[in-house]
Amino acid sequence: MSESWNKRTRLVHGGTRRSQYNEVSEAIFLTQGFVYDSAESAAARFIKAGDDEFIYARYGNPTVAMFEERIASLEGAEDAFATASGMAAVSGALTSMLRAGDHVVSARALFGSCLYVLEEILTRFGVEVSFVDGTDLDQWRAAIRPGTRAVFFETIANPTLDVVDIRAVAGLAHAVGAVVIVDNVFATPVFSNAIGQGADVVVYSATKHIDGQGRTLGGVVLGSRDYIRGTLEPYMKHTGGSMSPFTAWVMLKGLETIDLRVRAQSESALAIAEALQGDPRLARVIYPGHASHPQHDLVRAQMGQGGTVLALDLKGGQEAAFRFLNALEIVLISNNLGDAKSIATHPATTTHQRLPAEQKAALGITPGLVRLSVGLEDVGDLLADLGRALDVAG
Repeated sequence: MSESWNKRTRLVHGGTRRSQYNEVSEAIFLTQGFVYDSAESAAARFIKAGDDEFIYARYGNPTVAMFEERIASLEGAEDAFATASGMAAVSGALTSMLRAGDHVVSARALFGSCLYVLEEILTRFGVEVSFVDGTDLDQWRAAIRPGTRAVFFETIANPTLDVVDIRAVAGLAHAVGAVVIVDNVFATPVFSNAIGQGADVVVYSATKHIDGQGRTLGGVVLGSRDYIRGTLEPYMKHTGGSMSPFTAWVMLKGLETIDLRVRAQSESALAIAEALQGDPRLARVIYPGHASHPQHDLVRAQMGQGGTVLALDLKGGQEAAFRFLNALEIVLISNNLGDAKSIATHPATTTHQRLPAEQKAALGITPGLVRLSVGLEDVGDLLADLGRALDVAG
């Protein structure tokens, strides 16, 4: 692959491995194991496998390796490890490097399962976790201390769309030798420059924009070659969180079109945010790419565009939100995002339902909040659908 290739070219051709048949579309190597020419070659491979040698699908596979190389090239990372789901990526990225007595500082505004990993699993095994308001640099500064092992945050928080200053937090973390791990799902690989802005480890749920069509679960962790192969890979291959070859093939196909899809979805998301700003039935419209967003300047500097997700806070609370959701015809009610189909979610009763009421209130997850993942439908049709549903919500 040429270093001079631009992003869209890398997304189509990066990491390709062709068999002796010189196929155009990437091959699915749907195999668990691999055959050796001799007992001696098997023994040698277990000591050290070559760059294009494989042992067992839990350790690596040619189709999975193609996906890893392509997404690493897109992200600007030295290496990547593909996982069975986005949460396998989050938990693996953290657990592989932490041990009892370590200290982690995390933003408080997180997806519910990420909070569970930090609050319940890591602390169960002796890791100390401190939570801060991710947008408040003074809180980061106060919480990060000599000996802090890692910091973790969603670059755009789910579902309130607060934006964390990657460069500033990374500077504070690196000053004490801490590793910066970011969940970058809402920023997407298309708009991401997280590694260039100071992140050491970047995590994606590939289930979202990378697949982008609601077909498969998957995740990926990106970082330095030393971290991916020296720290993460031994943990993942022994605990079994690797991606299947078929899923990797689906993700490769998704990468071919992700730039086109995400840019179109982001344009529609901005158009919807602009159209609904000031609607009397809404307490607020939250979209990072809109000038009304409190971190809009940071978003422009960090991502360039606002992404594919916005949030609508209906004045009538949960009853109005439910009436709104039930009246939608085009937009689907589901808990995924980053899909070709537009999807609406009520976080307070689904993705974040396990949080105590006071914690939801502190995070801004109100009873009327609806997360809207904008798809590839005609934006005029979406606006008409949203407008009709708001009429019903009252």
